[in-house]
Amino acid sequence: MLIGVVYLLMLFIPNIIWTKNQPTDYNKYVINENRILQIFEKVGEVLVCCFVIIVPSSELSLDKAWSIWLYASFLLMILYEIYWVRYFKSEKRMSDFYRSLCGVPVAGATLPVCAFFLLGVYEKNVFLMISTIILGIGHIGIHLSHYKKLRR
Repeated sequence: MLIGVVYLLMLFIPNIIWTKNQPTDYNKYVINENRILQIFEKVGEVLVCCFVIIVPSSELSLDKAWSIWLYASFLLMILYEIYWVRYFKSEKRMSDFYRSLCGVPVAGATLPVCAFFLLGVYEKNVFLMISTIILGIGHIGIHLSHYKKLRR
């Protein structure tokens, strides 16, 4: 549960700051978003928040080999924080917002989804893994469509 709370803080704090630092033309990209992807995103957000905190995970393994999932997950969250620092230091354009990081496309959407999925693997929390897949379909799908509009 503690790891889940830390991850949620790492997710929410930059997003709260972002609400005051959105790219100037962001609103033109969110018009006509795919409703199905929005539903997947919203349902996934709620489920991930619930299952990362409320649902107890299976017995955590202290096996060093199994801990690689936690380390990989945490590394992705650290990269996510680096993504935000880079964005906040930028000119805050859409091209800055959708810039890849370490080869990860739409890093702001992809990194946390992958991190939460790997956390689910580490915790053997099937509910969290399924919820993260639902979130990823919506969240990454929406941001990929924004990115495609930007590239036109």
